[in-house]
Amino acid sequence: MCREAPAPTAAVARDDDATPPARTRPRPPGVTGRRALHLGLGVVLLALNLRPALVAVSPLADTIRDDSGMSAAATSLLTALPLLCFGLLAPVAPRLGRRFGTERALLGTMALICAGTALRMLDSVVALFAGTVVIGAGIAVANVLLPGLIKRDFPARAGLMTGLYSMSLFGGAALAAGVTLPVRDATGMDWRTTLACWGALALLALVVWLPQVRSYTRVGAAAARQAAHPVRGLWRSPLAWQVTAYMGLQSLNYYAAAAWLPTLLQDSGMGAGDAGWMLSFSSLLGIAGSFLAPVVVGGRLGSGALAALGAVLCAVAYAGLLAAPAGGAYVWMSLLGLGQGAAISLALLFIVERAPDARHVAQLSSMAQCFGYVLAATGPAVLGAVHDASHDWTVPVVVLLVLLVPQVAVGLGAARDRHVRGTEGAPAA
Repeated sequence: MCREAPAPTAAVARDDDATPPARTRPRPPGVTGRRALHLGLGVVLLALNLRPALVAVSPLADTIRDDSGMSAAATSLLTALPLLCFGLLAPVAPRLGRRFGTERALLGTMALICAGTALRMLDSVVALFAGTVVIGAGIAVANVLLPGLIKRDFPARAGLMTGLYSMSLFGGAALAAGVTLPVRDATGMDWRTTLACWGALALLALVVWLPQVRSYTRVGAAAARQAAHPVRGLWRSPLAWQVTAYMGLQSLNYYAAAAWLPTLLQDSGMGAGDAGWMLSFSSLLGIAGSFLAPVVVGGRLGSGALAALGAVLCAVAYAGLLAAPAGGAYVWMSLLGLGQGAAISLALLFIVERAPDARHVAQLSSMAQCFGYVLAATGPAVLGAVHDASHDWTVPVVVLLVLLVPQVAVGLGAARDRHVRGTEGAPAA
């Protein structure tokens, strides 16, 4: 499902021969003034909604399992399903963007999150899973389309906007992980109502984004016809596969670590509450790493050097967890948060910077997130299986350490100052 069919016309140009981005064409001016501020606020609010409705399930997992009678495996599926949605539905997003326009499609993603959140309020396990899939579908489309919108409307400030975008992703996740239980305890709400509270954030984003759908007039008829042509053949591009592999490996590392680090810390003698806080603390540091990484690219450090630096920070954190997991937890989780935050920002920045225009961004984003999130969905299960087989956390952490090596290798490849190239398909229907 992830693989695109090759185009029937025109050969695919090798990405290694592509002209460096700075020489291809003058950058369009993008949006400016008050509209840029309003659009930027809309992007931040959309990004804030791409994790809370899903992350909020984890703090409530024990309560959900006890109340619904689900098994532990079924409860775990609630957190695995969204990742599969991110990957399997990513190829649909560019088509929706071409068919309805990016602004309308993004408005629809917030409507899906609101609808899925409302569906989960029903007293039914089927509704709980169906609502989770609906939410995952909305997030999957927004994941793909937002980088293309940044490329199109903020070409001269792509680094800054990518930093704000990825910072909002981490911020939304940290917010949901940190306040879901306190909100439930303070209000006395049941778990369904507590989960539904995150729908209010999606509703706010929908209202703020609505004027973008009504007022967007920048794309003329010729540009609209050009945008209707899909880009094909990126699966033949080595550079596109390096971007995809970097997205997948850093996602696998992040989700596998997030799933098991609290358990590792508890097995090392830390209390359950403190272990959960450590994961939230790491996410808070991830906000800083995710914002700073794309902002400093092009300055003293190139994106390749930052890809290596982020992996080194994660490697030191994992080595520390092997040596003194509980004693140095604050140090290790700080380094891990900074390294993982930098990695996700670079993954998004590679998608934006390695594509010559918004259409290529949407298609490259679809490819990277399709394969990347399907790969990431296997991480927690594989790491858990390795732990069960070894009866220890040493081997699983070493596995995470080893995976940083290919992550750096593909990161250096994706950092090359080149553009991916595809072929023009027929106009979209």
